[in-house]
Amino acid sequence: MASAATPAEHKHAKGASLEEQVKALQAQVDSLQQTVLAQSEAQRSAQAQTEAQLQASEQKAQAASAQAQQLQAKLDMQIQQIPGAVDQQVKSAVAAQPKPRTDAFAFKGITITPGGFLEAATIYRSKGLSSDLSSSYAKIPFENAPLSRTSEWRESERQSRGSFLAQGDITKTMHAAFYGEFDFLAAAQTANSNESNSFTPRVRNVYGTVDWDDYGLHFLAGQNWSLLTLNSKGISPRNEVTPPAIDAQYVPGFAWARQPQFRIVKDFADKQAWVGLSLENAQTTFTGTAGNGLPTGISVTDLVAGNGTINPAPAGSEAFSGFNTVNTMSLNRYPDVIGKIALEPDIGGARPLHIEAFGLWRSFYDQITVTAANTMGLAPGVRESSVDGYGYGGSVTWTVVPKVLDLQASIMGGKGIGRYGSAQLSDATLKPNGAIAPIHEIMYLAGGTWHATPKLDLYVFGGSEREQKEINAFNGVNFGFGDLTNASFTDAACKTVGGSCSATVREVNQVTAGLWDKAFTGPYGQIRIGLQYSHTWLEAFSGANGFKPTTSDDMVFTSFRYYPF
Repeated sequence: MASAATPAEHKHAKGASLEEQVKALQAQVDSLQQTVLAQSEAQRSAQAQTEAQLQASEQKAQAASAQAQQLQAKLDMQIQQIPGAVDQQVKSAVAAQPKPRTDAFAFKGITITPGGFLEAATIYRSKGLSSDLSSSYAKIPFENAPLSRTSEWRESERQSRGSFLAQGDITKTMHAAFYGEFDFLAAAQTANSNESNSFTPRVRNVYGTVDWDDYGLHFLAGQNWSLLTLNSKGISPRNEVTPPAIDAQYVPGFAWARQPQFRIVKDFADKQAWVGLSLENAQTTFTGTAGNGLPTGISVTDLVAGNGTINPAPAGSEAFSGFNTVNTMSLNRYPDVIGKIALEPDIGGARPLHIEAFGLWRSFYDQITVTAANTMGLAPGVRESSVDGYGYGGSVTWTVVPKVLDLQASIMGGKGIGRYGSAQLSDATLKPNGAIAPIHEIMYLAGGTWHATPKLDLYVFGGSEREQKEINAFNGVNFGFGDLTNASFTDAACKTVGGSCSATVREVNQVTAGLWDKAFTGPYGQIRIGLQYSHTWLEAFSGANGFKPTTSDDMVFTSFRYYPF
Protein backbone atom coordinates (compact mmCIF):
# COMPACT_ATOMS: atom_id res chain seq x y z
CA MET A 1 0.00 0.00 0.00
CA ALA A 2 1.13 3.66 -0.64
CA SER A 3 2.11 5.67 2.35
CA ALA A 4 0.01 8.76 3.43
CA ALA A 5 0.44 12.10 1.59
CA THR A 6 3.23 14.34 2.79
CA PRO A 7 2.55 17.89 4.13
CA ALA A 8 3.99 19.36 0.93
CA GLU A 9 1.60 17.36 -1.18
CA HIS A 10 -1.33 18.56 0.91
CA LYS A 11 -0.15 22.11 0.68
CA HIS A 12 0.13 21.82 -3.05
CA ALA A 13 -3.27 20.19 -3.17
CA LYS A 14 -4.82 23.08 -1.34
CA GLY A 15 -3.74 25.41 -4.13
CA ALA A 16 -4.96 23.16 -6.88
CA SER A 17 -8.39 22.89 -8.29
CA LEU A 18 -10.78 20.27 -7.27
CA GLU A 19 -10.46 18.58 -10.68
CA GLU A 20 -6.76 18.45 -10.37
CA GLN A 21 -7.07 17.05 -6.90
CA VAL A 22 -9.39 14.31 -8.15
CA LYS A 23 -6.98 13.45 -10.91
CA ALA A 24 -4.15 13.30 -8.48
CA LEU A 25 -6.13 11.07 -6.21
CA GLN A 26 -7.13 8.92 -9.20
CA ALA A 27 -3.50 8.62 -10.16
CA GLN A 28 -2.67 7.58 -6.66
CA VAL A 29 -5.46 4.96 -6.74
CA ASP A 30 -4.19 3.68 -10.10
CA SER A 31 -0.72 3.52 -8.75
CA LEU A 32 -1.88 1.69 -5.71
CA GLN A 33 -3.89 -0.80 -7.83
CA GLN A 34 -0.87 -1.50 -10.02
CA THR A 35 1.20 -2.02 -6.94
CA VAL A 36 -1.39 -4.40 -5.52
CA LEU A 37 -1.64 -6.24 -8.86
CA ALA A 38 2.10 -6.53 -9.06
CA GLN A 39 2.28 -7.82 -5.55
CA SER A 40 -0.60 -10.30 -6.19
CA GLU A 41 1.13 -11.50 -9.35
CA ALA A 42 4.35 -11.98 -7.46
CA GLN A 43 2.48 -13.77 -4.71
CA ARG A 44 0.73 -16.02 -7.24
CA SER A 45 4.01 -16.76 -8.93
CA ALA A 46 5.62 -17.62 -5.62
CA GLN A 47 2.64 -19.77 -4.66
CA ALA A 48 2.72 -21.54 -8.01
CA GLN A 49 6.42 -22.14 -7.58
CA THR A 50 5.81 -23.44 -4.08
CA GLU A 51 3.01 -25.68 -5.28
CA ALA A 52 5.23 -26.94 -8.08
CA GLN A 53 7.95 -27.65 -5.56
CA LEU A 54 5.45 -29.40 -3.30
CA GLN A 55 4.12 -31.44 -6.20
CA ALA A 56 7.63 -32.37 -7.24
CA SER A 57 8.43 -33.33 -3.66
CA GLU A 58 5.24 -35.37 -3.45
CA GLN A 59 6.10 -37.14 -6.69
CA LYS A 60 9.57 -37.86 -5.39
CA ALA A 61 8.06 -39.16 -2.14
CA GLN A 62 5.64 -41.36 -4.07
CA ALA A 63 8.48 -42.66 -6.22
CA ALA A 64 10.57 -43.30 -3.13
CA SER A 65 7.61 -45.03 -1.48
CA ALA A 66 7.05 -47.17 -4.54
CA GLN A 67 10.72 -48.06 -4.64
CA ALA A 68 10.64 -48.88 -0.92
CA GLN A 69 7.61 -51.08 -1.46
CA GLN A 70 9.38 -52.85 -4.30
CA LEU A 71 12.43 -53.38 -2.11
CA GLN A 72 10.24 -54.61 0.78
CA ALA A 73 8.41 -56.99 -1.52
CA LYS A 74 11.73 -58.26 -2.83
CA LEU A 75 12.99 -58.64 0.76
CA ASP A 76 9.80 -60.43 1.81
CA MET A 77 10.18 -62.79 -1.13
CA GLN A 78 13.80 -63.47 -0.19
CA ILE A 79 12.78 -64.11 3.42
CA GLN A 80 10.09 -66.49 2.27
CA GLN A 81 12.64 -68.32 0.16
CA ILE A 82 15.12 -68.67 3.04
CA PRO A 83 13.45 -71.76 4.71
CA GLY A 84 13.30 -73.52 1.39
CA ALA A 85 16.89 -72.66 0.61
CA VAL A 86 18.00 -73.69 4.10
CA ASP A 87 15.94 -76.87 3.87
CA GLN A 88 17.50 -77.63 0.51
CA GLN A 89 20.97 -76.99 1.92
CA VAL A 90 20.19 -79.21 4.90
CA LYS A 91 18.90 -81.93 2.61
CA SER A 92 21.98 -81.62 0.46
CA ALA A 93 24.22 -81.78 3.54
CA VAL A 94 22.33 -84.80 4.90
CA ALA A 95 22.47 -86.49 1.51
CA ALA A 96 26.22 -85.95 1.49
CA GLN A 97 26.55 -87.69 4.88
CA PRO A 98 26.27 -91.48 5.44
CA LYS A 99 22.57 -92.22 5.88
CA PRO A 100 21.51 -93.49 9.32
CA ARG A 101 20.47 -97.12 9.22
CA THR A 102 16.77 -97.77 9.53
CA ASP A 103 15.63 -101.29 8.77
CA ALA A 104 12.09 -100.93 10.06
CA PHE A 105 9.18 -101.08 7.64
CA ALA A 106 5.43 -100.58 8.04
CA PHE A 107 2.71 -103.14 7.43
CA LYS A 108 -0.96 -102.43 8.16
CA GLY A 109 -0.05 -99.71 10.66
CA ILE A 110 2.50 -101.93 12.42
CA THR A 111 6.22 -101.15 12.48
CA ILE A 112 8.31 -104.28 11.92
CA THR A 113 12.05 -104.33 12.65
CA PRO A 114 14.10 -107.38 11.61
CA GLY A 115 17.33 -108.30 13.41
CA GLY A 116 19.90 -110.97 14.05
CA PHE A 117 23.24 -112.05 12.66
CA LEU A 118 25.02 -114.83 10.79
CA GLU A 119 27.98 -116.37 12.60
CA ALA A 120 30.93 -118.59 11.79
CA ALA A 121 32.61 -119.60 15.06
CA THR A 122 35.49 -121.79 16.15
CA ILE A 123 35.87 -123.61 19.48
CA TYR A 124 39.01 -124.98 21.12
CA ARG A 125 38.99 -126.72 24.51
CA SER A 126 42.03 -128.23 26.21
CA LYS A 127 39.76 -131.03 27.55
CA GLY A 128 37.03 -132.59 25.48
CA LEU A 129 33.42 -131.76 26.45
CA SER A 130 31.66 -133.00 23.31
CA SER A 131 29.81 -129.68 23.38
CA ASP A 132 28.94 -127.13 20.76
CA LEU A 133 29.01 -123.40 21.60
CA SER A 134 27.25 -123.97 24.94
CA SER A 135 29.92 -125.29 27.31
CA SER A 136 28.91 -127.83 29.98
CA TYR A 137 31.10 -126.29 32.68
CA ALA A 138 30.18 -128.71 35.49
CA LYS A 139 31.02 -131.69 33.27
CA ILE A 140 34.67 -130.86 32.59
CA PRO A 141 36.27 -134.31 33.03
CA PHE A 142 38.61 -135.14 35.89
CA GLU A 143 41.93 -136.76 35.01
CA ASN A 144 40.63 -140.30 35.38
CA ALA A 145 38.32 -139.78 32.37
CA PRO A 146 39.72 -140.52 28.89
CA LEU A 147 38.34 -137.20 27.53
CA SER A 148 40.57 -135.33 29.97
CA ARG A 149 43.57 -136.38 27.85
CA THR A 150 42.31 -135.06 24.53
CA SER A 151 41.60 -131.56 23.31
CA GLU A 152 38.53 -130.53 21.33
CA TRP A 153 38.26 -128.45 18.14
CA ARG A 154 34.94 -127.54 16.53
CA GLU A 155 33.56 -125.10 14.01
CA SER A 156 29.95 -124.00 14.29
CA GLU A 157 27.39 -121.75 12.66
CA ARG A 158 24.60 -122.76 15.04
CA GLN A 159 24.57 -119.57 17.11
CA SER A 160 23.40 -117.62 14.03
CA ARG A 161 20.31 -115.78 15.08
CA GLY A 162 17.19 -114.27 13.56
CA SER A 163 14.72 -111.92 15.22
CA PHE A 164 11.85 -109.54 14.52
CA LEU A 165 10.01 -106.88 16.52
CA ALA A 166 6.46 -105.82 15.63
CA GLN A 167 5.13 -102.64 17.31
CA GLY A 168 1.85 -100.77 17.12
CA ASP A 169 -0.15 -98.17 19.05
CA ILE A 170 -3.57 -99.25 20.29
CA THR A 171 -4.18 -95.67 21.49
CA LYS A 172 -1.88 -92.67 22.00
CA THR A 173 -0.96 -93.97 25.45
CA MET A 174 -1.39 -97.73 24.99
CA HIS A 175 1.19 -99.67 23.00
CA ALA A 176 1.54 -103.31 21.97
CA ALA A 177 4.55 -105.25 20.72
CA PHE A 178 5.51 -108.79 19.75
CA TYR A 179 9.09 -110.07 19.69
CA GLY A 180 10.56 -113.31 18.38
CA GLU A 181 14.18 -114.51 18.50
CA PHE A 182 15.55 -117.86 17.28
CA ASP A 183 18.82 -119.72 16.78
CA PHE A 184 19.94 -123.28 16.06
CA LEU A 185 21.52 -124.44 19.35
CA ALA A 186 19.13 -127.29 20.04
CA ALA A 187 19.16 -131.05 19.62
CA ALA A 188 15.98 -133.12 19.68
CA GLN A 189 17.16 -135.66 22.25
CA THR A 190 18.76 -133.12 24.59
CA ALA A 191 16.09 -130.42 24.43
CA ASN A 192 14.86 -129.53 27.92
CA SER A 193 13.43 -126.76 30.06
CA ASN A 194 16.19 -126.66 32.66
CA GLU A 195 17.38 -123.10 31.96
CA SER A 196 16.96 -121.87 28.39
CA ASN A 197 13.83 -123.96 27.67
CA SER A 198 15.51 -125.05 24.44
CA PHE A 199 13.38 -127.23 22.23
CA THR A 200 13.65 -127.86 18.50
CA PRO A 201 13.40 -125.54 16.63
CA ARG A 202 15.11 -123.49 19.30
CA VAL A 203 13.13 -120.53 20.59
CA ARG A 204 15.19 -118.01 22.51
CA ASN A 205 12.39 -115.52 23.04
CA VAL A 206 8.79 -115.29 21.85
CA TYR A 207 6.55 -112.91 23.78
CA GLY A 208 4.04 -110.11 23.56
CA THR A 209 3.86 -106.92 25.61
CA VAL A 210 1.29 -104.23 26.39
CA ASP A 211 2.33 -100.88 27.91
CA TRP A 212 0.06 -98.24 29.45
CA ASP A 213 1.82 -94.83 29.63
CA ASP A 214 -0.88 -93.22 31.79
CA TYR A 215 -0.46 -95.78 34.55
CA GLY A 216 3.20 -96.76 34.13
CA LEU A 217 2.13 -100.40 33.76
CA HIS A 218 3.84 -103.02 31.61
CA PHE A 219 2.58 -106.56 30.93
CA LEU A 220 4.51 -109.40 29.27
CA ALA A 221 3.43 -112.93 28.33
CA GLY A 222 5.55 -115.58 26.59
CA GLN A 223 9.12 -116.86 26.74
CA ASN A 224 11.64 -114.22 27.73
CA TRP A 225 14.66 -113.76 29.97
CA SER A 226 13.76 -114.51 33.58
CA LEU A 227 12.83 -111.54 35.72
CA LEU A 228 15.92 -112.16 37.89
CA THR A 229 18.24 -111.56 34.89
CA LEU A 230 20.07 -108.22 35.13
CA ASN A 231 18.59 -105.32 33.14
CA SER A 232 20.30 -102.14 31.99
CA LYS A 233 17.17 -99.96 31.92
CA GLY A 234 14.31 -100.33 34.35
CA ILE A 235 12.59 -103.71 34.21
CA SER A 236 11.91 -103.78 30.50
CA PRO A 237 12.42 -106.46 27.83
CA ARG A 238 15.28 -106.33 25.34
CA ASN A 239 17.44 -104.48 27.88
CA GLU A 240 18.96 -107.54 29.55
CA VAL A 241 22.69 -107.32 30.36
CA THR A 242 24.58 -110.52 29.55
CA PRO A 243 28.35 -111.02 29.59
CA PRO A 244 29.57 -110.28 26.02
CA ALA A 245 31.08 -113.76 25.68
CA ILE A 246 31.01 -115.84 22.51
CA ASP A 247 30.32 -118.95 24.60
CA ALA A 248 26.54 -119.38 24.46
CA GLN A 249 26.51 -120.51 28.11
CA TYR A 250 28.00 -117.13 29.10
CA VAL A 251 30.08 -117.20 32.33
CA PRO A 252 29.70 -119.26 35.56
CA GLY A 253 28.15 -117.09 38.25
CA PHE A 254 25.78 -115.37 35.82
CA ALA A 255 22.18 -115.83 37.07
CA TRP A 256 19.66 -116.16 34.25
CA ALA A 257 17.04 -118.23 32.48
CA ARG A 258 14.90 -117.92 29.36
CA GLN A 259 11.51 -119.48 29.99
CA PRO A 260 7.74 -118.96 29.59
CA GLN A 261 6.28 -116.47 32.05
CA PHE A 262 3.57 -113.95 32.89
CA ARG A 263 5.00 -110.66 34.14
CA ILE A 264 3.54 -107.38 35.40
CA VAL A 265 5.72 -104.31 36.07
CA LYS A 266 5.01 -100.82 37.46
CA ASP A 267 7.32 -97.82 37.13
CA PHE A 268 7.42 -94.79 39.46
CA ALA A 269 9.01 -91.32 39.80
CA ASP A 270 9.70 -90.67 36.13
CA LYS A 271 10.94 -94.23 35.73
CA GLN A 272 13.55 -93.92 38.46
CA ALA A 273 11.99 -96.85 40.33
CA TRP A 274 10.44 -100.11 39.07
CA VAL A 275 8.65 -103.03 40.73
CA GLY A 276 7.90 -106.33 38.97
CA LEU A 277 6.35 -109.73 39.63
CA SER A 278 6.64 -112.80 37.41
CA LEU A 279 5.21 -116.33 37.36
CA GLU A 280 7.69 -118.50 35.46
CA ASN A 281 7.97 -122.07 34.19
CA ALA A 282 9.38 -124.44 36.82
CA GLN A 283 11.80 -127.37 36.48
CA THR A 284 13.91 -129.29 39.02
CA THR A 285 17.30 -130.90 38.43
CA PHE A 286 18.47 -133.66 40.79
CA THR A 287 21.79 -135.14 41.89
CA GLY A 288 23.29 -137.41 44.52
CA THR A 289 21.05 -140.09 46.00
CA ALA A 290 19.10 -140.46 42.79
CA GLY A 291 22.05 -142.31 41.33
CA ASN A 292 23.00 -144.22 44.48
CA GLY A 293 19.66 -145.75 45.40
CA LEU A 294 17.55 -145.44 48.54
CA PRO A 295 17.13 -147.74 51.55
CA THR A 296 15.32 -151.00 50.85
CA GLY A 297 11.57 -150.69 50.49
CA ILE A 298 11.58 -146.98 49.58
CA SER A 299 11.31 -145.62 46.06
CA VAL A 300 10.34 -142.40 44.42
CA THR A 301 7.87 -143.56 41.82
CA ASP A 302 8.45 -140.62 39.49
CA LEU A 303 12.25 -140.84 39.73
CA VAL A 304 14.38 -142.39 37.02
CA ALA A 305 17.23 -144.02 38.94
CA GLY A 306 20.70 -143.07 37.84
CA ASN A 307 20.07 -139.87 35.89
CA GLY A 308 18.86 -137.52 38.60
CA THR A 309 15.68 -136.32 36.91
CA ILE A 310 12.07 -137.26 37.46
CA ASN A 311 8.75 -137.78 35.73
CA PRO A 312 9.65 -139.47 32.43
CA ALA A 313 7.26 -139.34 29.52
CA PRO A 314 5.64 -142.78 28.95
CA ALA A 315 7.30 -144.81 26.21
CA GLY A 316 5.83 -144.09 22.79
CA SER A 317 4.01 -140.99 23.98
CA GLU A 318 6.16 -138.37 22.25
CA ALA A 319 3.47 -137.66 19.67
CA PHE A 320 1.03 -136.85 22.44
CA SER A 321 3.11 -135.32 25.22
CA GLY A 322 5.43 -133.14 23.14
CA PHE A 323 8.45 -134.43 25.11
CA ASN A 324 11.08 -136.91 24.04
CA THR A 325 11.26 -140.07 26.14
CA VAL A 326 15.04 -139.72 26.35
CA ASN A 327 14.50 -136.72 28.60
CA THR A 328 12.56 -136.44 31.83
CA MET A 329 10.58 -133.57 33.30
CA SER A 330 10.06 -132.81 36.98
CA LEU A 331 6.63 -132.71 38.61
CA ASN A 332 5.79 -129.01 38.85
CA ARG A 333 2.68 -128.09 40.81
CA TYR A 334 3.40 -124.34 40.99
CA PRO A 335 5.35 -121.85 38.90
CA ASP A 336 8.53 -120.22 40.16
CA VAL A 337 7.55 -116.84 41.62
CA ILE A 338 10.01 -113.96 41.24
CA GLY A 339 9.74 -110.40 42.55
CA LYS A 340 12.13 -107.59 41.66
CA ILE A 341 12.86 -103.93 42.49
CA ALA A 342 15.04 -101.72 40.27
CA LEU A 343 16.34 -98.18 40.94
CA GLU A 344 17.87 -95.68 38.51
CA PRO A 345 18.35 -92.43 40.45
CA ASP A 346 19.08 -89.13 38.70
CA ILE A 347 22.61 -88.08 39.59
CA GLY A 348 23.73 -84.75 38.16
CA GLY A 349 21.21 -84.95 35.33
CA ALA A 350 22.23 -88.48 34.37
CA ARG A 351 21.46 -92.04 35.47
CA PRO A 352 24.82 -93.85 35.58
CA LEU A 353 23.70 -96.42 38.18
CA HIS A 354 21.20 -99.23 37.80
CA ILE A 355 20.55 -101.19 41.01
CA GLU A 356 18.38 -104.29 41.44
CA ALA A 357 17.21 -106.57 44.24
CA PHE A 358 15.13 -109.72 43.72
CA GLY A 359 13.61 -112.68 45.51
CA LEU A 360 12.62 -116.15 44.28
CA TRP A 361 10.21 -118.75 45.68
CA ARG A 362 10.13 -122.34 44.42
CA SER A 363 8.15 -125.47 45.27
CA PHE A 364 9.57 -129.01 44.95
CA TYR A 365 7.25 -132.01 44.87
CA ASP A 366 7.45 -135.78 44.55
CA GLN A 367 5.57 -138.98 45.47
CA ILE A 368 7.14 -141.69 47.66
CA THR A 369 6.18 -145.36 47.67
CA VAL A 370 6.95 -147.24 50.91
CA THR A 371 6.55 -151.03 50.97
CA ALA A 372 5.87 -153.15 54.02
CA ALA A 373 9.41 -154.48 53.83
CA ASN A 374 11.09 -151.04 54.12
CA THR A 375 14.12 -150.87 56.39
CA MET A 376 13.37 -147.43 57.83
CA GLY A 377 10.34 -148.50 59.84
CA LEU A 378 7.97 -146.25 57.89
CA ALA A 379 4.29 -147.01 57.47
CA PRO A 380 3.63 -148.62 54.09
CA GLY A 381 1.80 -146.62 51.47
CA VAL A 382 2.15 -143.84 48.92
CA ARG A 383 2.79 -140.40 50.32
CA GLU A 384 3.42 -136.95 48.93
CA SER A 385 6.42 -134.81 49.73
CA SER A 386 6.59 -131.07 49.17
CA VAL A 387 9.29 -128.62 50.22
CA ASP A 388 10.00 -124.95 49.46
CA GLY A 389 13.09 -123.49 47.85
CA TYR A 390 14.12 -119.87 47.73
CA GLY A 391 16.66 -117.44 46.31
CA TYR A 392 17.61 -113.81 46.79
CA GLY A 393 20.17 -111.48 45.32
CA GLY A 394 20.99 -108.22 43.64
CA SER A 395 22.82 -106.68 40.73
CA VAL A 396 24.33 -103.34 39.76
CA THR A 397 25.59 -101.75 36.56
CA TRP A 398 27.67 -98.57 36.68
CA THR A 399 28.56 -96.37 33.73
CA VAL A 400 31.84 -95.12 35.16
CA VAL A 401 32.71 -93.05 32.07
CA PRO A 402 29.95 -92.71 29.43
CA LYS A 403 30.85 -94.57 26.22
CA VAL A 404 34.20 -95.55 27.75
CA LEU A 405 33.87 -97.86 30.78
CA ASP A 406 30.94 -99.97 32.05
CA LEU A 407 31.08 -102.19 35.14
CA GLN A 408 28.60 -104.78 36.45
CA ALA A 409 28.30 -107.17 39.37
CA SER A 410 25.66 -109.60 40.64
CA ILE A 411 25.17 -112.11 43.43
CA MET A 412 22.51 -114.74 44.21
CA GLY A 413 22.16 -117.12 47.10
CA GLY A 414 19.52 -119.56 48.28
CA LYS A 415 18.34 -123.13 48.42
CA GLY A 416 17.40 -125.05 45.28
CA ILE A 417 18.56 -122.43 42.77
CA GLY A 418 21.09 -124.41 40.68
CA ARG A 419 19.13 -124.28 37.43
CA TYR A 420 19.43 -120.47 37.39
CA GLY A 421 23.25 -120.51 37.15
CA SER A 422 25.34 -120.86 33.99
CA ALA A 423 27.26 -123.79 35.51
CA GLN A 424 23.98 -125.72 35.89
CA LEU A 425 24.68 -127.25 39.28
CA SER A 426 21.76 -129.29 40.61
CA ASP A 427 18.76 -127.96 42.52
CA ALA A 428 18.14 -130.80 44.94
CA THR A 429 18.90 -134.29 46.14
CA LEU A 430 16.91 -136.90 48.14
CA LYS A 431 16.86 -137.86 51.80
CA PRO A 432 16.86 -141.55 52.83
CA ASN A 433 13.07 -141.49 53.17
CA GLY A 434 12.68 -140.23 49.58
CA ALA A 435 11.87 -136.62 50.48
CA ILE A 436 13.40 -133.86 48.35
CA ALA A 437 16.28 -131.90 49.93
CA PRO A 438 17.09 -128.57 48.18
CA ILE A 439 20.82 -127.76 48.04
CA HIS A 440 22.30 -124.51 49.36
CA GLU A 441 24.18 -122.54 46.71
CA ILE A 442 25.76 -119.13 46.10
CA MET A 443 26.77 -117.64 42.75
CA TYR A 444 28.38 -114.32 41.86
CA LEU A 445 29.77 -112.50 38.84
CA ALA A 446 31.78 -109.30 38.30
CA GLY A 447 33.33 -107.71 35.26
CA GLY A 448 33.56 -104.75 32.96
CA THR A 449 33.75 -103.60 29.36
CA TRP A 450 36.19 -100.96 28.13
CA HIS A 451 35.12 -99.21 24.93
CA ALA A 452 38.71 -98.58 23.84
CA THR A 453 37.61 -96.96 20.57
CA PRO A 454 34.23 -96.46 18.89
CA LYS A 455 34.92 -99.77 17.11
CA LEU A 456 36.79 -101.85 19.70
CA ASP A 457 35.45 -103.28 22.98
CA LEU A 458 37.59 -105.19 25.49
CA TYR A 459 36.05 -107.12 28.39
CA VAL A 460 37.06 -109.12 31.47
CA PHE A 461 34.70 -111.16 33.70
CA GLY A 462 35.05 -113.56 36.59
CA GLY A 463 32.44 -115.70 38.31
CA SER A 464 31.82 -118.65 40.61
CA GLU A 465 29.07 -121.06 41.65
CA ARG A 466 29.42 -123.12 44.84
CA GLU A 467 27.14 -125.65 46.57
CA GLN A 468 27.11 -127.08 50.09
CA LYS A 469 26.81 -130.70 51.20
CA GLU A 470 23.34 -132.07 51.78
CA ILE A 471 23.92 -135.34 53.67
CA ASN A 472 21.57 -137.52 55.73
CA ALA A 473 22.76 -140.83 57.27
CA PHE A 474 20.85 -144.04 57.81
CA ASN A 475 22.32 -147.23 59.29
CA GLY A 476 25.81 -145.79 58.85
CA VAL A 477 25.31 -144.98 55.18
CA ASN A 478 25.25 -141.40 53.93
CA PHE A 479 22.55 -140.39 51.52
CA GLY A 480 22.30 -137.13 49.63
CA PHE A 481 24.89 -134.92 47.96
CA GLY A 482 28.59 -134.29 48.63
CA ASP A 483 29.64 -137.53 50.35
CA LEU A 484 33.11 -138.78 49.45
CA THR A 485 33.75 -141.33 52.22
CA ASN A 486 34.09 -144.22 49.78
CA ALA A 487 37.32 -146.05 50.59
CA SER A 488 38.15 -146.43 46.89
CA PHE A 489 38.29 -142.68 46.48
CA THR A 490 42.01 -141.88 46.36
CA ASP A 491 44.29 -139.28 44.87
CA ALA A 492 45.87 -141.82 42.55
CA ALA A 493 42.51 -143.08 41.27
CA CYS A 494 41.46 -139.56 40.27
CA LYS A 495 44.68 -139.01 38.33
CA THR A 496 44.81 -142.34 36.53
CA VAL A 497 42.86 -142.88 33.33
CA GLY A 498 40.15 -145.44 34.09
CA GLY A 499 40.59 -144.99 37.84
CA SER A 500 37.59 -145.19 40.18
CA CYS A 501 37.19 -141.50 41.08
CA SER A 502 33.81 -140.63 42.58
CA ALA A 503 34.50 -136.90 42.59
CA THR A 504 31.40 -134.78 43.17
CA VAL A 505 31.67 -131.19 41.90
CA ARG A 506 31.42 -128.62 44.65
CA GLU A 507 32.17 -125.39 42.76
CA VAL A 508 32.82 -124.06 39.27
CA ASN A 509 34.96 -120.95 38.71
CA GLN A 510 35.95 -119.04 35.60
CA VAL A 511 37.96 -116.03 34.45
CA THR A 512 37.34 -114.92 30.88
CA ALA A 513 38.56 -112.08 28.67
CA GLY A 514 37.85 -111.10 25.11
CA LEU A 515 37.23 -108.45 22.51
CA TRP A 516 34.74 -107.41 19.87
CA ASP A 517 35.87 -105.37 16.87
CA LYS A 518 33.39 -103.64 14.57
CA ALA A 519 35.62 -104.29 11.60
CA PHE A 520 33.40 -102.91 8.82
CA THR A 521 30.27 -100.75 8.89
CA GLY A 522 28.33 -99.45 5.92
CA PRO A 523 25.02 -99.51 4.05
CA TYR A 524 25.44 -103.29 3.72
CA GLY A 525 25.34 -103.73 7.52
CA GLN A 526 28.15 -104.48 9.94
CA ILE A 527 30.85 -107.12 10.31
CA ARG A 528 32.12 -107.91 13.81
CA ILE A 529 35.05 -110.07 14.79
CA GLY A 530 35.27 -111.58 18.27
CA LEU A 531 37.90 -113.40 20.31
CA GLN A 532 37.44 -114.97 23.76
CA TYR A 533 39.69 -116.91 26.13
CA SER A 534 38.45 -118.52 29.34
CA HIS A 535 40.05 -120.56 32.10
CA THR A 536 37.56 -122.70 34.02
CA TRP A 537 38.43 -124.80 37.04
CA LEU A 538 36.34 -127.19 39.13
CA GLU A 539 36.77 -128.29 42.72
CA ALA A 540 35.16 -131.41 44.17
CA PHE A 541 34.23 -132.15 47.77
CA SER A 542 37.08 -133.44 49.93
CA GLY A 543 37.28 -137.15 50.64
CA ALA A 544 37.92 -138.92 53.92
CA ASN A 545 41.66 -138.58 53.36
CA GLY A 546 41.38 -134.83 52.84
CA PHE A 547 42.11 -135.05 49.12
CA LYS A 548 40.15 -132.53 47.02
CA PRO A 549 40.03 -133.44 43.31
CA THR A 550 40.34 -130.55 40.85
CA THR A 551 40.29 -130.16 37.11
CA SER A 552 40.36 -127.30 34.62
CA ASP A 553 39.77 -126.45 30.99
CA ASP A 554 41.21 -123.67 28.80
CA MET A 555 38.89 -122.59 26.03
CA VAL A 556 39.40 -120.26 23.06
CA PHE A 557 36.56 -119.02 20.86
CA THR A 558 36.55 -116.91 17.71
CA SER A 559 33.54 -115.42 15.99
CA PHE A 560 32.91 -113.84 12.61
CA ARG A 561 29.48 -112.20 12.58
CA TYR A 562 27.57 -110.37 9.89
CA TYR A 563 24.73 -108.09 11.04
CA PRO A 564 22.69 -107.20 7.93
CA PHE A 565 20.18 -105.09 9.87
